[in-house]
Amino acid sequence: MNIILAILIFSVIVIIHELGHFSLAKANGIFVKEFSLGMGPRIISFVRKSAGYRSKLFLSQHDYETMEECKSNTVYSIKLLPIGGSCIMLGEDEIAEGNKAFNNKPVWARISVIFAGPLFNFILAFILSMVIVSIIGYDPAKIQYITKDSPAEQAGLMVGDVITEFGGKHINLAREVDTYLEFHPLTGKDITVKYKRDGKKGEAVITPRNNYMLGFGYTPGKAAAEISDVYDNMPLAKAGIKSGDIITAINGVKIATGVKLSQYFFENPLTSEEVAITYERNGKSYTATAIPELVANSFNIGISVNSYREKTGVLGVLRYGAAEVKFWITSTIEGLGQLIRGKVGAEDLAGPVGIVDFIGDTYKATKSEGALTVFLSMANIGILLSANLGVMNLLPIPALDGGRLVFLLLEVLRGKPINQEKEGFVHMIGLVALLILMVFVLFNDLGRIF
Repeated sequence: MNIILAILIFSVIVIIHELGHFSLAKANGIFVKEFSLGMGPRIISFVRKSAGYRSKLFLSQHDYETMEECKSNTVYSIKLLPIGGSCIMLGEDEIAEGNKAFNNKPVWARISVIFAGPLFNFILAFILSMVIVSIIGYDPAKIQYITKDSPAEQAGLMVGDVITEFGGKHINLAREVDTYLEFHPLTGKDITVKYKRDGKKGEAVITPRNNYMLGFGYTPGKAAAEISDVYDNMPLAKAGIKSGDIITAINGVKIATGVKLSQYFFENPLTSEEVAITYERNGKSYTATAIPELVANSFNIGISVNSYREKTGVLGVLRYGAAEVKFWITSTIEGLGQLIRGKVGAEDLAGPVGIVDFIGDTYKATKSEGALTVFLSMANIGILLSANLGVMNLLPIPALDGGRLVFLLLEVLRGKPINQEKEGFVHMIGLVALLILMVFVLFNDLGRIF
């Protein structure tokens, strides 16, 4: 099921991408030699004839080059490996004659054809986002918890305030606040927060404060508060608590879920006072004590935005559907920036194998909640992947759409095209580099999984 779902999601995203190139090529009168889903040898091919379509299993390269139908009509193919796809146009990678060749079309027509692939990915992400928002709503950036005597409370923020700007970044969704803090960790510098309260605008300047920490990670969800990470030389590690243990109480207060654990910490911020932690391991209950430590390079402001969704009307579906796409596009760009600056390691990259594993984990986690939940989860993954593919293809890397756009824009500036043989050589080098990267990511995925 994991593989089937992955193939379906990949196929839809790739078909839409290539359909963008195909549609604009047809609109500009460019002959498309082949439109295919997948890579490798052809399994089924369809060739249009005057009386309909002619299909042939395992269309050979010889057939492709010699059949009269292939010379004047587009071949539609499904290929063996269900990754990738192609829209092969006459004159795209070779010099061709005639007014139907890509290389003989005006430069802005060629730019529109190349840009259409990523654009269609963004359109697909927008459509899926509107579906999700129309069914379950959006997550408003509303403050859910404020820690007592925290910098946020001292600055005048209140539970229920809707954040509209955080650190200079415009905010539409609650996730944007969390993502901002992930990519721009708090320091001792003031941070400006703009908000709405009862329809009125407000502004607060918050001075972050150093954190007292126990040194562990968990998921603040509806499931039990299971510890996912325990950091070396931190209080919880010193107390003997391990990853996989489930916290059931703190200082005698019962903790049923990860959400309750988050709520407890907001209502009872950590100080230098000793904390009693009750946890389960292999069905047995234990209690340990730990003294939180003040961490010099860790700061907090004492707020938590909501994790629930609110229904909205038709205009809201359009607005927040666009906000969803913007969120994933900007997150992808921020992630690339972190990678370039060395703040994210190459080992954090994921390829097709890693994505299949992620889809599988998501399916297993949601299948018990019904078909609608599975569909919404897969649609959300589709938004993430489609937005990622759109952004990645626009990068100015040879062999990608962005690399081709660079050469076309240079042609606009120069007033004449770049030598096609030299451009083809650059794209070939880029393709080799991408293949090497794919091999690295494949081994990285396998290493992470096994």
